[in-house]
Amino acid sequence: MSENLDLVRSIFAAWERGEYRSIGWAHPEIENEIVGGPSPGTWRGLAGMAEGWRDFLSAWEDVRFGADEYRELDGERVLVLTHASGHGRTSGLEVGQLQSKGANLFQIQDGKVTRHVAYLQRDLAFADLGLKG
Repeated sequence: MSENLDLVRSIFAAWERGEYRSIGWAHPEIENEIVGGPSPGTWRGLAGMAEGWRDFLSAWEDVRFGADEYRELDGERVLVLTHASGHGRTSGLEVGQLQSKGANLFQIQDGKVTRHVAYLQRDLAFADLGLKG
């Protein structure tokens, strides 16, 4: 197993426990993008990443992200097919009732994630990356 895959697995292990505060894996100038959903956007740097995720996570209660499959695309990129669970903070709607199958793309250089793209819809990730489901 590669170091990049080990790194991404450790990030998801924390996220599956609802631990989102750790940022030791992120490059200081990380580019973080959320594609789709109620809070799409792109943020740069650790503070920007925290802002983007704070906005996104504030809409949910007890939200958890889990990994379904890990795919090493090349020497720098790992794609994680994901699922989500939780409740809408104001609506009470279960995440599972929404489009809860997503994907996360991690681009890694020198042991740090330099770019992270969270796709809330898996098919958008496949289209962007030219992959088949």
